Amino acid sequence: MKKIRISAVSYTNTTPFIYGIQHTDFINKIDLSLDIPADCAQKLIDDEADIGLIPVAATLNMPEWHIVSDYCIGAEGPVASVFIFSNCEIHDVKYLQLDPQSRSSNNLARVLLKNFWKVKPELIDNAEDYTLSTDANTAFVQIGDRTFGKADKYPYVYDLAEEWQKFTGLPFTFAAWISNKPISAEFIEEFNTTLKFGLDNRPQLFKELPHRHDFDIEDYLLNKIDYNLTDKKREALHMFLNYIKQLEN
Repeated sequence: MKKIRISAVSYTNTTPFIYGIQHTDFINKIDLSLDIPADCAQKLIDDEADIGLIPVAATLNMPEWHIVSDYCIGAEGPVASVFIFSNCEIHDVKYLQLDPQSRSSNNLARVLLKNFWKVKPELIDNAEDYTLSTDANTAFVQIGDRTFGKADKYPYVYDLAEEWQKFTGLPFTFAAWISNKPISAEFIEEFNTTLKFGLDNRPQLFKELPHRHDFDIEDYLLNKIDYNLTDKKREALHMFLNYIKQLEN
């Protein structure tokens, strides 16, 4: 029987999910690959994977997609790993250097800039170093593990999950387990059980993760990331997709 191909993001915030997959028999029933968010999404779009933990904005490039899990990468407040770092106050930003690894976070920044902060900076793709600029009116989208310990390195810091909640009153869903084809209910049930096993065993996982003096990994995985795909997070997901569609208007 052909194994289901699963692509997951290779960031610290997914390690509970990966722990569950790798510490149960489920690992023997799938082909697992670990990728950056943009590549994870592209594999699903190109049918090189059947299920992916993908940035939700990528679903707009898929002719068919299905949510296949009760779990996600989400936040009920500040997420502590998806930011706009800036050299100036947000209303004075003239240039925004985008993160090359995530379409969703770049789009979240654009949605907030247009609809919440009411500013329209020039967007910079493929900056030589997207995390740096001496220009006083430049800001930077940065996500994931590369933001750990950086919150005090920039004059102005905007946690995008927190800003989304200020704007909408809703939590945010950064990534969800999405398939590009129908998946059996039996497989989905076992998948959910596997992911829950990983979440329930976060204390054991912490023994395996490297310690950082500049970032509290345990607080991040227990409190900052909220893994349950609640009705409010589903509502936020679809609201976000609608805002993305309106960006060019």
